[in-house]
Amino acid sequence: MKNFFTILGGMGTLASESFVRVLNQRTIAKTDQDYLNYVLVNHATVPDRTAYILDNTKASPVAALAEDIKQHDQIGPEFFVLTCNTAHTFYDELCEVTETPILHMPRLAAEKVVLDFKPTEDKVIKVCLLGTLGTVNSGVYHKEFEQKEGYELVTPSEKIQTDVMNLIYRDVKEHQFLNESLFKDILDQVLVQEGCDVAILGCTELSLMNEVTKHNYAAVDAQSVLIDETIKRARR
Repeated sequence: MKNFFTILGGMGTLASESFVRVLNQRTIAKTDQDYLNYVLVNHATVPDRTAYILDNTKASPVAALAEDIKQHDQIGPEFFVLTCNTAHTFYDELCEVTETPILHMPRLAAEKVVLDFKPTEDKVIKVCLLGTLGTVNSGVYHKEFEQKEGYELVTPSEKIQTDVMNLIYRDVKEHQFLNESLFKDILDQVLVQEGCDVAILGCTELSLMNEVTKHNYAAVDAQSVLIDETIKRARR
């Protein structure tokens, strides 16, 4: 197969299914041959990214992801798509093992915020990051907003972060339960009660929730932005 890309998934599996489903839905196709060429790596046994970030004595996910990249480099993808936000904490380390481009989901999401939400002389755009505790603590999103004047990236309160972690780990990952009520409550807390202008959905389980939940809250879905860039890059 030529002119294809590799999706580094499995973190988690339901989120990877969501990524592929939306990718295919957004691809303009009238025949089988109009769809995109890609390989999905559902590496479900990659060690938990948040667990390692919070406790470096736990198993690191870097070796497993680097192994995937090295294996697939042998068949020549045009680029890699890393579908886990938290895994982007190790983006620089993963780039060291390949010359093949790896799309950067947090960077793309930050660029989307800047495109859609404009600050003014007397108005700073307050951006709330919703993601795993690993993503929040890693600083991977903070780094993307450091040089963006007029934007303030904030993290949730301890109570809201607990709600986010319960939604991601307890509901979606453990019980395959799409808790729409809790998802909307989290968005209401940060965008209405806390007064943020926009929320970044910085976890693919939250992207899955966003796909199935009807709401009118201002949210930038990092996975959705990544999918659009993947299609654009593949069409080149």
